Amino acid sequence: MGNVGVAALQDWIARFSAAVAEKKDWLTELDSAIGDADHGANMSRGMGAVVEKLSGGAPATADELLKTVGMTLVSSVGGASGPLYGTFFLRMGMSAGAVDSLDGASLAGALRAGLDGIVARGKPEAGDKTMFDAMSPAVDAFDGALAGGASVSEAAHAAAAAAATGRDATLPLVARKGRASYLGERSAGHLDPGAASTALLFETLDAAIAAAS
Repeated sequence: MGNVGVAALQDWIARFSAAVAEKKDWLTELDSAIGDADHGANMSRGMGAVVEKLSGGAPATADELLKTVGMTLVSSVGGASGPLYGTFFLRMGMSAGAVDSLDGASLAGALRAGLDGIVARGKPEAGDKTMFDAMSPAVDAFDGALAGGASVSEAAHAAAAAAATGRDATLPLVARKGRASYLGERSAGHLDPGAASTALLFETLDAAIAAAS
C-alpha cells in the first residue's frame, strides 16, 4: 500500500474510539493510581463525540478530517488529554493539507507535526512518564522504517511496536510532569495512562492501514 486515503484515516479514528471504549476501565484504573482517575472516561467520551461528529459522512480531505477530530477533542475532553490529543490531530491536519490521500512521507510528516505540537504545548521530555514516552519512539520508528525502505504498512507496524515498548518502559519511571509528579517516588511501578492510550493510537493506526492494504 503506497498511500493512506481519507477512508483509511477515518477507519483509524473509528478503531481508536472503539479501542478506547473497550479499554476505558483499564485506562481509568491506571489513572486512578497516579492521576485524576478520569483518563479512560474522558478519552472515551471525547472519541465518542468525534465518531458522532463524523457520522454524517467522511470529510473529503485529510486536513478537514484531522482538524475536525482535533477540534472536537479540544471542546469535549477535560483534563490534559483533550488539549494534548486535540493539538496532535490539529497539527496533523495542518501538515497533511487538503489532499485525499497521504503517501508514506506525508503521513510521517503529519505524525511528526502532531508530536511537535504536543511538545510545544506540554514541554515533555523522554523519561518524564507521559504520553511522549510512547509517541516519540513510535514516530521515530515510523520514520526509521520508511528510511530503510519499508512500506507504509510495515512502518505503521514498527510504530505500533515502538509505542507499546515505550508504554511499558514508563512502568518504573518516576513522573516528572503533571499530577503524577506530585507523588514522587510513589509514581514508580505504574504505567502512565497517557502512554497507554498512545499505544492504542498507534496500534489502531497499524490495524487501519493493514486493513486498507
